[in-house]
Amino acid sequence: MSDSKQLRDYQVDENINGFVLLKQIDTRVTNSGKPYLAITVADRSMEISGMKWDTTENEAAALKVGEVVAISAVRQEYRDKPQLKFFEIRPTTLGEPNNPADYMASGPMKAKEMEEEVNALLFQIVNPTWQRVVRFLLNQYHEQFFTYPAAKSNHHAFAGGLGFHSLSIARLAQSVVKQYPNVDGSLLLASALLHDLGKVIELSGPIATTYTIPGNLIGHIVLIDEQIVLAAQELNLDLFSEDMVVLRHVILAHHGQLEYGSPVRPLIKEANILHQLDELDANIQSFDNALAETNPGEFGAKSWALDNRSIYKPTEK
Repeated sequence: MSDSKQLRDYQVDENINGFVLLKQIDTRVTNSGKPYLAITVADRSMEISGMKWDTTENEAAALKVGEVVAISAVRQEYRDKPQLKFFEIRPTTLGEPNNPADYMASGPMKAKEMEEEVNALLFQIVNPTWQRVVRFLLNQYHEQFFTYPAAKSNHHAFAGGLGFHSLSIARLAQSVVKQYPNVDGSLLLASALLHDLGKVIELSGPIATTYTIPGNLIGHIVLIDEQIVLAAQELNLDLFSEDMVVLRHVILAHHGQLEYGSPVRPLIKEANILHQLDELDANIQSFDNALAETNPGEFGAKSWALDNRSIYKPTEK
């Protein structure tokens, strides 16, 4: 695989020989009892899975998730989705590429740029209680906020995606307040910056992201509420003041429905707005992801993140 050619550039039946980031590897067994490997790899352009049918029981043990590996494979399609058939996969050797960061997708903004914009936004949170809580938690999780993805897959699943997604919603919140001046801009902005911060506990990090045990058993919505409670205690704030209760409510309700993970539905205007903005930003990113893998004038593969819709990409003029 040449330095300029990415996984997304390969066509069906084209051979791939090069270096990628190992995201997942499992040894499985066919119906006939023969072991095979289920593998997911990635570079900056995309993540793709496939099988290595000819393997030994110990081959996977020599490979470490989150590290760069060398592969020989062929690009295929299965049920309209890209996949790989692996012929070889091995650890890199001395002198070969070995920096995982070189194979990680990243967002359109650098961490420093996001940090500067977020710092400026903090001054627009005029409610002192909310500003203190937001500053406390963003200081506590500063590095993770600007480097973690916003998800394991689907929307904003790239290094720095958490900060970029949160900043995008904060920008949208400013536009809403400009159009509807009776919306509490401080509450909406504070909630936008904190709403997904629990993902720094829910997710393992930006490299080969997985769900942590707390992430699987508790989830990011409850995790960030716990952090808000701990911050309030550390700052000697009245946890049951209206300011604290409404801040917690807006964040707890941001998934909109109980079946989507929120313990309460939005019961104040700013909570409903945050839910809608979160849906909007995630949905647009999911469309962008699908369109990036679709040729102009064609329908792409069905996307789980878009309710299994097959998205059409208009012909470029």
